[in-house]
Amino acid sequence: MDRVRSGELPADLAFVLSNNSKSGALAKAGAFGSQAFHVSGFTEGGEDKAAARMAEIVKSSAIDLLVLAGYMKLVPVAVHALLPNRILNIHPALLPAFGGAGFYGSKVHEAVVARGCQFTGMTIHMVNQAYDEGQIILQRIAPVAPGSLPEAVAADVLKLEHAYYWQVVRAFATGEIKPTSSDEPGHAVDLGRFLDRFPPVD
Repeated sequence: MDRVRSGELPADLAFVLSNNSKSGALAKAGAFGSQAFHVSGFTEGGEDKAAARMAEIVKSSAIDLLVLAGYMKLVPVAVHALLPNRILNIHPALLPAFGGAGFYGSKVHEAVVARGCQFTGMTIHMVNQAYDEGQIILQRIAPVAPGSLPEAVAADVLKLEHAYYWQVVRAFATGEIKPTSSDEPGHAVDLGRFLDRFPPVD
């Protein structure tokens, strides 16, 4: 929202959706002038109905890209059907390390510290029907100093997320990154020359 407002991100924000009624993103969406939806099994009377409501919102909005940020559930199959190879996510570790079911939020950083890792980072990736297994778009690293607390690691990773996630969204908006029609998880999008500006990390 901030990058759209500044003119750096040539995109429109159709809506923000959360299954958490206390999500700050919902309040920020309202202040931004976008629609905000609280959708959960509780609000809709069951997970199947929540999935159907999500699909209804996505379909009526006619969006080009669904951008996840802190959504910790699997995206419903019905939503995938509406947005094949057009759902993006960010993960606070260097996938495939510290990814999959159970690795989210602070749990990721706690595991990184417990393992004694010398570095961690963030991964921007496409979404499929398995946790954290979609095509990797971009990774960046953050050093982990000896004795670091998980909270400090989280703060360093969050800086990377804020620095790069919007740039990947912009690449979709400008057509630099293009969704494909492939069913293969590793070929969800064509990166073109996108990575020329972001060389792989060592």
